[in-house]
Amino acid sequence: MNEEISLVILIETKEGKRQKQIDAYKELAPIVLQESGCLQYELKEVEGNENQFILIEKWASKKDLDAHDITPHMIEADKLSPTFRNKPATVYILKDV
Repeated sequence: MNEEISLVILIETKEGKRQKQIDAYKELAPIVLQESGCLQYELKEVEGNENQFILIEKWASKKDLDAHDITPHMIEADKLSPTFRNKPATVYILKDV
């Protein structure tokens, strides 16, 4: 059975704060991509809405994702994100059909 786990995370920034989201991602991405089990970590802007983003993540296992969520850099990022995000992110965990 495939243990990989994929997530699509919808992010909406406050008006005028989109660059803060981009900067936060650029700072985190190299760190996250070095984490054990990280297979993909990409931020995409939603065409036609500069304040909406999609974060695409893929992890080798749920265990790797759980470990990622409690790293010091992610705990700090979660503390900072309300300063530039319009609302909490919506997280979709995907499974194969």
